[in-house]
Amino acid sequence: MTILQNKLTKILAFSGMALALGYVASYIKIASLPMGGSTTLLSMLFICLIGYWYGLKVGLMAAVAYGILQFLQRPIAIHPMQPIIDYILAFGALGLSGIFKDRRNGLIIGYLVAVFCRFFFHFLSGLIFFTDYTGINFAGACISSFTYNMTYILPEVIITVVILILPPVKAAMNKVKELSSINPQ
Repeated sequence: MTILQNKLTKILAFSGMALALGYVASYIKIASLPMGGSTTLLSMLFICLIGYWYGLKVGLMAAVAYGILQFLQRPIAIHPMQPIIDYILAFGALGLSGIFKDRRNGLIIGYLVAVFCRFFFHFLSGLIFFTDYTGINFAGACISSFTYNMTYILPEVIITVVILILPPVKAAMNKVKELSSINPQ
């Protein structure tokens, strides 16, 4: 095999494992809301790891693929824009973690930025829903969408960041990043 084939094989193997772990973790729900959205056990982290390991391009491709898997798992769409906003854009935003792949504390920073962007897209989708289908005024729709989406995203963010700052987890994440590297040291 050529060097390029070895690199692509490693990217595909590690990304596939992270996608699978994220998908399985999405079934481990700590809390679920009735119209979609759930606090899971680290499912977003596994997707953000791909961007952290391989950068923005690979991270975005994997995160969009994950969004499609999430739509196939439990398709919730009341408004025609929801599949695009809630699945492609929102879950795709998790790939933005790749922007911070080479920065100090890049995993935590990338995770927080990516999840905030995911929240933004769910907020936007909720804003459309609450405005179009409930008759609530714009300010009320903003508050409703913000509250609904923060109810499940914020607890998962807190759980994940607390776990990531634990010294043994931090050491393990550094080791996995080293193992996943496509650039020999």
